[in-house]
Amino acid sequence: MCAALTGVIGPSGEQGEFFLCDVFGAIPKNDLASMEHPLFSLATRPDRRILSYEHNGTQISVTPSVKGLATIHDKDILIFCISQLMAALNAGRQISRTLHLKAHDLLMATNRETSGDAYRRLREAFERLAGTRITTNIATGGVEVTKGFGLIESWEIVRRSSSGRGAGRMTHVAVTLSDWLYQAVMSNAVLTLSRDYFSLRKPLERRIYELSRKHCGRQQSWTVSVDTLLKKSGSASPRRVFRKMLRDMIAAQPLPDYALEEQPGDLIRFSQKHTVVERPGAMPPSLRPETLEQARALIPGADVYALEADWRGMWARSGSPKLRAPDAAFLGWVKKRLGS
Repeated sequence: MCAALTGVIGPSGEQGEFFLCDVFGAIPKNDLASMEHPLFSLATRPDRRILSYEHNGTQISVTPSVKGLATIHDKDILIFCISQLMAALNAGRQISRTLHLKAHDLLMATNRETSGDAYRRLREAFERLAGTRITTNIATGGVEVTKGFGLIESWEIVRRSSSGRGAGRMTHVAVTLSDWLYQAVMSNAVLTLSRDYFSLRKPLERRIYELSRKHCGRQQSWTVSVDTLLKKSGSASPRRVFRKMLRDMIAAQPLPDYALEEQPGDLIRFSQKHTVVERPGAMPPSLRPETLEQARALIPGADVYALEADWRGMWARSGSPKLRAPDAAFLGWVKKRLGS
């Protein structure tokens, strides 16, 4: 991992020039608010509707530009930026709301093609993200303020010269996140995503995965009505069509980590695909906070809580053996994983 960092947040809190995205293999992270609430269009064609949503006191209005609403595939850009910022914070680095990144790195990290057409679509995504305006009272960082903002504040593309034969291919991109989204990062209001998220091509599959990850998390299951799921997904489909799409997903089971099941009463149950049943009476090993800090030092930028969960799963699958020194066993497992 390169340590280059040109723009920083100083001790007094003022923002510097920019943060350089250089954490290779950063774990995908998504902000909690947009996982919980429908801020992105699921349409595959330009969507110029004004969206209104209200649930449990949260009010959202999403207004498109002439380019249309930002789509859930456009959100890949934000996920990449959030992932880079969180990896840097976990490594003890300073960050900024403006990020400089290589377009090729972004495309590769989000499982996209790197053709000329892919770069064109990337520019269109930036235009939709900057043009989509949100008015909401969603709380981030424990503070509720009704405000309006774009998903990104600004963007800039640098192209390689093409010797006078039209515009060259974009090489570097500068993007300034909205203060609202940046505060979500600073307050750690994010969740880890499966890397297989970027392999989901259907917009509804991505949105349903977000909801299952947010509400089911590492619990054994989460049950929700079709009506509530339709509302929270932001789908514009009628209930009948939406239910058919859910049944298709139940038949295909495309989601990483979570399985879907239809239940009586027009309910959908989400459950862990690989739920581990621990040996009766076996107590999961507990780790000291300093052990997690040592793991973070071994793998800078890693989500140590996700590592801990993976290790606990391995421990349970191996028969839940009694460990005399769980902290040493965990660190040994981390070192072995680092070397693999």
